[in-house]
Amino acid sequence: MEFYKKGVPDKELNIRVKKLQTALAAKNINGALIIQKTDLFYFSGTIQQGWLYVPDHGEPILMIFKDFKRAEAESALNYVISLVSPKKIPDILNKKGYIMPETIGMELDVLPVNMYFQYKKIFSNASIMDISTDIRLIRAVKSNYEIEIMKEAAEMSDRLAAKVPELLEEGKTEISVAGKLEAYARDLGHQGFIRMRLWGSELFYGHIMSGASAAVPSYLASPTGGSGTSPATAQGPGFNKIKKNETILVDYTFGLNGYLSDHTRLFSIGSPPEKLLKAHEAMLEIQNTARQKAVPGMVSGDLYELMIKMADEKGYKKYFMGAEERKIRFTGHGLGLELDEFPFIAKGQTLVLEKGMTIALEPKIIIPGVGVAGIENTHVVTDNGLESLTKFKDDIVII
Repeated sequence: MEFYKKGVPDKELNIRVKKLQTALAAKNINGALIIQKTDLFYFSGTIQQGWLYVPDHGEPILMIFKDFKRAEAESALNYVISLVSPKKIPDILNKKGYIMPETIGMELDVLPVNMYFQYKKIFSNASIMDISTDIRLIRAVKSNYEIEIMKEAAEMSDRLAAKVPELLEEGKTEISVAGKLEAYARDLGHQGFIRMRLWGSELFYGHIMSGASAAVPSYLASPTGGSGTSPATAQGPGFNKIKKNETILVDYTFGLNGYLSDHTRLFSIGSPPEKLLKAHEAMLEIQNTARQKAVPGMVSGDLYELMIKMADEKGYKKYFMGAEERKIRFTGHGLGLELDEFPFIAKGQTLVLEKGMTIALEPKIIIPGVGVAGIENTHVVTDNGLESLTKFKDDIVII
């Protein structure tokens, strides 16, 4: 039985590497050393433990500590070698005929300080420069290959949503329903991991929360938080029992072949509060307007301000994207291999939208003591605005 398969086609990798080399050359950086797991997969096609050196021109070298045989099978790069220690990297570069870099790019947004000093010692004659923004900008614009995988993930998100009515039952706890839905997600091929780049951020599949429980705030960089099962998690579903006539938030991320789809839908056993029904309709209007305006050339911060203005005009300023003092200052985010990619539809952002960017748009209302309303869909930026990859109906599903 063949357990290993190529992670990314060679043509796809070549395009990605060349984009990185163009960015390196523009900054007069001799080469990049990639070690963060998601970036390593993006540029090499494998997530095995090791180091990827990308020179400003010429072939990249993938050096693997564990597991070499698997990395060799998974990566379509031409040079994959076994290496026991990063201290040997300069020797490898010399043997391959590369000039020792005077400047080397690394992902300083995520590199731990201790490791930074370790690599500073290894490359003692080189200046280490941050290339994390360059990498994130490259990854922000998705290829057709990536979009096709995200379409498959979005289809799985829709199938999850369609499963929810079968699982909801008055008196069941949020965590009980979550367990059954997550088991179904695994059966569909969910990878289990939801990768995020922001330090200290973590997510397990997503959130199922009902009624006022869904409006409980938390540390999470999200408009909704939830109590979780204990203070050790402090987010997501807990032991609150589902009741009739309240909104039930199902905010789940589906991970498939590395790529993510982010998806929120509302359900209710019986009729939810009228104020949440009206709020939900307002959020759908904001979503649909933002979809039309989010064409290539639109500034991400301007799109945020448009959505904020609409929420204010509809009378929801107080509850839009959170009801606490430190509410979330974004209305959408890029996603792909990670859940928090560029672009951010956020206050003060200046990044211009480009065709092929993928965005989870999530206008939401949070009313303490009552519940939540709103929507989230995964989109791709097209010449005509945002095209939703998720297709399950946006209306509240009343059971």
